[in-house]
Amino acid sequence: MERTTCCVVGGGPAGMVLGLLLARAGVDVTVLEKHGDFLRDFRGDTVHPSTLALLEDLGLAERFAALPQRHVHSVQLPIGVDGELFTVGDLSALPGPYNYVAMVPQWDLLNLLADEAGKEPSFHLRMNTEATSFIEERGRITGVRYRTAEGDAGELRAALTVACDGRGSLARQLPELGLREFTCPMDAWWFRLPRQEGDPRGLVGNVGDRFLTAMIDRGDYWQCAVLIPKGADATRRAGGLDRFLAAFADATPWMGDREPELRSWDEVKLLDVRLDRLRRWHRPGLLCIGDAAHAMSPVFGIGINLAVEDAVAAARHLAGPLRDGTVGLHAVRAVQRRRWPTAAGTQALQRIAHARVIAPLLEGRSPLGDGRKPLRLAEVLTKAPWLKRAPAYFLAYGAKRERPPVASLLRGD
Repeated sequence: MERTTCCVVGGGPAGMVLGLLLARAGVDVTVLEKHGDFLRDFRGDTVHPSTLALLEDLGLAERFAALPQRHVHSVQLPIGVDGELFTVGDLSALPGPYNYVAMVPQWDLLNLLADEAGKEPSFHLRMNTEATSFIEERGRITGVRYRTAEGDAGELRAALTVACDGRGSLARQLPELGLREFTCPMDAWWFRLPRQEGDPRGLVGNVGDRFLTAMIDRGDYWQCAVLIPKGADATRRAGGLDRFLAAFADATPWMGDREPELRSWDEVKLLDVRLDRLRRWHRPGLLCIGDAAHAMSPVFGIGINLAVEDAVAAARHLAGPLRDGTVGLHAVRAVQRRRWPTAAGTQALQRIAHARVIAPLLEGRSPLGDGRKPLRLAEVLTKAPWLKRAPAYFLAYGAKRERPPVASLLRGD
């Protein structure tokens, strides 16, 4: 019978950060990742200042800085009747050194975390290993059953199992956790287009005919997201790629004639956007964090960083009890009490954005009236320094910053 102290299901950002923090705290931890590598395109690649500061605490800032990356200092939206771009989130107005969002392929970040965690004798990463069900004994989750890519099956017992396996988490099948879903007006298409000198920098939004774009500056290319009405993927694709590209060109005239670079619908990936959260993130022997506990909308682009902060908070509350063999329901409850207000508050803001901005745009209505009011608001935001910093701080750190356990321990001193 295989045993570990903490079984982490899912090797995404939350799972790898939690595994690293617990291993450095001397906890025996095993991370199960169903894929053979971390190479998935169009995953969230935004590393916000909150996560950059954590990497410095972990002693990984220099290694992270050596990764290929692009720094985004601003968020621009087309506000006003003429579509003029205004900066509504200027991270450069925040104190340094981390006053930007680093755009780094997620697989590079995960490989860095896995490599660092692998230096700890109490850390174990099993790739190609999928958790298939929970082991339950006397009302308590005591581990998971798993299956490898080769078809081998087994059981891994643990004092605590932490679900970090995203929106498709095994834990979401447990009715007692109470999944609550919110109406979401859109899905998203992801694709790439080349970037040229003279293009805007940072994160740029554009409005088209019943769609909204968010274009992320990745240096030599744009990572493009197009928000479309919920469930409209098949209908829009049936209308033809040329029709979509013409509408996209009308919304982004500054891109010139680059749309033909997108040659097939196969290059356009669909993201089924969801917004939901569990009423309870725990039961005896089990804790859910990140998207497993609260699937976030892509609005504000902070889902990954909230998941990482969940992992940091979990490490603070659980490292000692796990190491001492005293982990109980009170410890996992403390994690939800700490993180629930931030998750719920962020989702509330996302729901407002869905209802007041995104849904009207996707219905062909202007959410901003005649354009003069948002133009005046944009002018105030760009001229008042303290107002200018407010949206930037939220993008950078969310509603609540989390600090890791003892710094000297985390640095391995």
